[in-house]
Amino acid sequence: QGQLVESGGGLVQPGGSLRLSCAASGITFSLYTMAWYRQAPGKQRELVATIAGGGSTNYADSVKGRFAISRGNAKNTVYLQMNALKPEDTAVYYCHGSLSPLMYWGQGTQVTVSS
Repeated sequence: QGQLVESGGGLVQPGGSLRLSCAASGITFSLYTMAWYRQAPGKQRELVATIAGGGSTNYADSVKGRFAISRGNAKNTVYLQMNALKPEDTAVYYCHGSLSPLMYWGQGTQVTVSS
């Protein structure tokens, strides 16, 4: 059974940076497409960024140029580097892994951007 565990969330001032990590276990990590989603209070969960097993990436328009997703297949870990953070980036961030028909979610980590 696969498991994803996020870490690295916290409180940061506008303009600051955070790096989220998601450690995977119980899956053949290098084959999975990994992604980060986020959900703000009262809003639907939205896709932030994806990275395929081969390393190709995609980003939501709202984070392009500020966020970077990467993966370390040797460490079974996916990362989300978040720079130039804005208050509207405040949300619970979730790690997601998929290899059809399998998919897994992490438990989420809170990111709060506030002065």
